[in-house]
Amino acid sequence: MKKAIEELQPYIPEQPLEELQSELGLSKLVRLSANENPYGTSETVKDAVVNWAYSQSNRYPDGDATELRNLISEKFSLDPKQIVFGVGLDEVIVMLSRVFLEPGDEELISSPTFSEYALHAEIEEAVIKKVPVLANGGIDFSNMLKAITPKTKLVWICNPNNPTGTFENVKDIEHFVSQVPADTLVLVDEAYIDFVSEPNATAMDLTKKYPNIVVMRTFSKAYGLANFRVGYAVFSKEVAEQVQKVRLPYNVNSIAQEAATAAFKDQKFVDEVVKNNAEQRTQLEAFFDEQGIKHYQSQANFIFFEYKDADKLADYLLHNGYLIRTGLRPNWLRITVGTADDNQNIERLIKEFSK
Repeated sequence: MKKAIEELQPYIPEQPLEELQSELGLSKLVRLSANENPYGTSETVKDAVVNWAYSQSNRYPDGDATELRNLISEKFSLDPKQIVFGVGLDEVIVMLSRVFLEPGDEELISSPTFSEYALHAEIEEAVIKKVPVLANGGIDFSNMLKAITPKTKLVWICNPNNPTGTFENVKDIEHFVSQVPADTLVLVDEAYIDFVSEPNATAMDLTKKYPNIVVMRTFSKAYGLANFRVGYAVFSKEVAEQVQKVRLPYNVNSIAQEAATAAFKDQKFVDEVVKNNAEQRTQLEAFFDEQGIKHYQSQANFIFFEYKDADKLADYLLHNGYLIRTGLRPNWLRITVGTADDNQNIERLIKEFSK
């Protein structure tokens, strides 16, 4: 066995909600720890999945996800060959790490950020270099540039960043990419980009200008398809061809493709989700400001905030029916922006605990 595997601290997924609820003896438990969409899924997705069900279960899926590929390429004016699909962005991260990292190579990340970037670099026995975020939670592009060496193969930019929720505009990303060596890939993870209030937030067009930038998207968040596991990355055509070599055949199953295709076509549902999230995010941040609770300005569907007795507060919320994310930074918590009712309850519970 590889030594890197023996020493690896694996990513630990969320405990099944029903199981945790039963353990705690609660009549209701709301998960606000995984940045899931609290508004569910488009009705068109339900119809598409029910209509497909078992009709072709004896056949392999479309290995190219042709219909979904064409819809995405049309929306962003891409060559369809630029797109590589994965079973969620998790598989895309695995593919990128496998293709570009060898033992001794370096990967550069902000800190804190999504833990799977470093996890899969460790598996490939690469060196992970971390650059702390700025005081406002944003990415420190200046020090990221200084940290790049001839051994740096991958640079990760999560935008908006998880867990800080902070957002970097395309102009700043392009200025950074233009200074990065051509043989170093800049990976822009836009899992939460739909929630950004600013127009023209995506860096997708930069893939047509810079061959060393990759933009990644998922259907797990704004589209509400976390259970279906569909993600994709957009490369230059030349790089995409190399990554396709390690993609498992038929990796995205037919039901997932049907769901993602239907969801992609129902932009009205996504717009409503984004609108509700923005309203509730503003309300929750205003509450934190009123209570004097430090937080980063979020452009995602979650808020990262500091609290002196963070673990005790999280435990109090848990035993009152709300699960939020701990362990990302000492005395900091991440909470998914929920529905209006859930956020009102959260505010009430935090006030009660703070007395």
